[in-house]
Amino acid sequence: MCVCLSWFFVLDKMQLYISPSLRHITVFPAKGFKEFMKVKVGSRRVSYRMLFYSLLFFTFLLRFVFVLTAVDTIDGETKCSTIGCLGKRLGPGIMGRRFESNVPEVIYQVLEEPIGNDELKGRSDVPQSLEDFMAEIRKGKTDAKTFALKLREMVTLLEQRTRTAKIQEYLYRHVASSSIPKQLHCLALKLANEHSTNAAARLQLPSAELVPALVDNSYFHFVLASDNVLAASVVAKSLVRNSLRPQKVVLHIITDRKTYYPMQAWFSLHPLTPAIIEVKALHHFDWFTKGKVPVLEAMEKDQRVRSQFRGGSSAIVANNTEKPVVIAAKLQALSPKYNSVMNHIRIHLPELFPSLNKVVFLDDDIVIQTDLSPLWDIDMNGKVNGAVETCTGEDKFVMSKRLKSYLNFSHPLISKNFNPNECAWAYGMNIFDLEAWRKTNISLTYHYWVEQNLKSDLSLWQLGTLPPGLIAFHGHVQVIDPFWHMLGLGYQDNTSFSDAESAGVIHFNGRAKPWLEIAFPTLRPLWAKYINFSDKFIKSCHIRAS
Repeated sequence: MCVCLSWFFVLDKMQLYISPSLRHITVFPAKGFKEFMKVKVGSRRVSYRMLFYSLLFFTFLLRFVFVLTAVDTIDGETKCSTIGCLGKRLGPGIMGRRFESNVPEVIYQVLEEPIGNDELKGRSDVPQSLEDFMAEIRKGKTDAKTFALKLREMVTLLEQRTRTAKIQEYLYRHVASSSIPKQLHCLALKLANEHSTNAAARLQLPSAELVPALVDNSYFHFVLASDNVLAASVVAKSLVRNSLRPQKVVLHIITDRKTYYPMQAWFSLHPLTPAIIEVKALHHFDWFTKGKVPVLEAMEKDQRVRSQFRGGSSAIVANNTEKPVVIAAKLQALSPKYNSVMNHIRIHLPELFPSLNKVVFLDDDIVIQTDLSPLWDIDMNGKVNGAVETCTGEDKFVMSKRLKSYLNFSHPLISKNFNPNECAWAYGMNIFDLEAWRKTNISLTYHYWVEQNLKSDLSLWQLGTLPPGLIAFHGHVQVIDPFWHMLGLGYQDNTSFSDAESAGVIHFNGRAKPWLEIAFPTLRPLWAKYINFSDKFIKSCHIRAS
């Protein structure tokens, strides 16, 4: 009795006979050959079972190679739909075969040829869409060169139109974000009028008995600089509502001369007791009235330089060589925000609050969603600025900022002093140890580099206060947990509502401020929930939830 194992191949057939004693293995080839191969197996030196399985595996492998070769041949050079392509997928060198691209070289040559900006003007024969392109190609016999030419023209035309549309979008967003919405203008006017006619809107903030708390370091001191009443009200309300000890909260609101009366009227009529609110204009600070103020001098020079070298939004948009993202950055540099003293004031906190040891500085485009008192327990390790780094995190679009994102490393003054790959950090919610700050030259460094940027025709950086801040606080930053500051809600809506809702502080940095109509609808409710839309001032100015 013998065991017969038959293996059938696509191209061939083979029979393998193994004797019952496993001492003889006979392989009969097909196609009528009578010869056979007889293998004597030693009973002592080689394991029968090992030899059996080795031959069985070899036979299976041989069959697989035959099948692979046969099907690959049947498929031909262009098809790739069966197991025969496995060799191609595993790599071009498997089994000694080499595979080359099937795309004709002429197509590469045509697509690589540059095409002028004006070459397609007035042309009516360029396909306007993929559907038009396919219809034209199917009309008649088209060779590879004609195919490539038509494809290049169509793609180039669509690229030009896309570029124009993106630039127009950036321009419209710039105009929308730079203008004061009529609702906010209305609110300021109505509050100013209320201040002049209603004694309740002219209350001293804070009341006389609470004034000592303004310099008491046992309180949690927050500083907000803003000329936007509605935005300031949201920051203040969210801060107090989420505080576990609101009676220990002191919020110092700094504003400019024109907004002082509307701001005072709002917080007089909308008290946030038991928290303590101070409203003060810049001209009320003694330090600002004594001698020259470096930040104000720098701002005056900055405005003159910008007007001379930027040429306004029309000149920026007219540039046909720069990418839309570069044009968007230059338009953003024209924003009035970057010329506002409210944006520069934080560099003078030690002088503005000489009696305080530590403050948390807040931008007016943030929303606080948790108790911030634990920030006072963070060990600053002798550093001045507690901030969230912006080069690490799951969101690679937002959390990918390094020094090279803000500073111009093609300028020798920047490249020889800083590392382009060093991680950046965020303004918007910062812990400032004012005691440690007063022992440094941070403020002088800041003004030195602002002056250098002016001398270099604004070529060291383009956007306002963060770049010189990155330089001035270099080596003085204590990294804090990202929970305390989530960024990017004003320039992208990839952040989910649930993720934003779970952060301690969210920041609408970017053009799409939550009080503007260009705000992202999915994220705006996180800000709007702190506005009482039934308030008489809010209703009369037609400020709505969406």
